[in-house]
Amino acid sequence: MRSATTRQLISGPAGQLELAFDDPEGAPQGVALLLHPLPTHGGTMDNKVVQSLARAALALGLRAVRLNFRGVGASDGQFDHGVGEVDDAWAAAQAVLPPDAPFYLGGFSFGAYVATRLAERLQTAGQPVHRLALIGLAASRFPAEQVPAHSFVLHGELDDVVPLSAVLDWARPQALPVTVLPGAGHFFHGQQVLLKDLVMRAWSR
Repeated sequence: MRSATTRQLISGPAGQLELAFDDPEGAPQGVALLLHPLPTHGGTMDNKVVQSLARAALALGLRAVRLNFRGVGASDGQFDHGVGEVDDAWAAAQAVLPPDAPFYLGGFSFGAYVATRLAERLQTAGQPVHRLALIGLAASRFPAEQVPAHSFVLHGELDDVVPLSAVLDWARPQALPVTVLPGAGHFFHGQQVLLKDLVMRAWSR
């Protein structure tokens, strides 16, 4: 994402996992782990929405950490239909969780689904997420968990991959607000700056 990006391999449940780190100027005020869309449709840590999430994190003074799920980039293993990928995200979180600073979590599409599962697991482990951002949540394709009330959910009005109605059906039992971007499709083409600003606004509350 930037010339200062560093990449590192850590031990994961299916072998090595590839992480990318971007650090803000000055001491980080926390860590944000950011998860990419469906690997079988070309999703990687370099996806533009994931990079927009990383830019939002950096602008807030956070260390931005992006993960390549198993079988993507330099990460070992193969696609596991959202089961093993939750384990991958757990391993990454345990590797980067700050001991005395807030932990933020964000994901796009399939990555947003994984983020809901990871947030639930962290909550159970006594490591609750400080803020959560779910962009284009793949609610019609994967069984997303309920999430904390502080979660920021953003969806495109004209999403033709994951219908807005599916996200509303998921959010309704939780009385969870959903921010709808008028005219936006699943990939938020031409709206990355606005997406970044909306995440920053939500995470800085």
